[in-house]
Amino acid sequence: MIFMSKGVKFQNHQPLFKDADNKVNLNNLMYRLNESKKRERNSNIAISVAAVSAVTVFGIILSL
Repeated sequence: MIFMSKGVKFQNHQPLFKDADNKVNLNNLMYRLNESKKRERNSNIAISVAAVSAVTVFGIILSL
């Protein structure tokens, strides 16, 4: 990886969303969209669990 003023540049970068005819491959785009949704869903679940745990611990401390 090379860091430059305009952003991150990757060496030997091959685009995943284009095939040999330089057309957009819809299957790859859909795969990447679904993977992104899965990551977002997992992070939302983790944040929710952390928030509920914090409220539970706070409630237990207050009840003592």
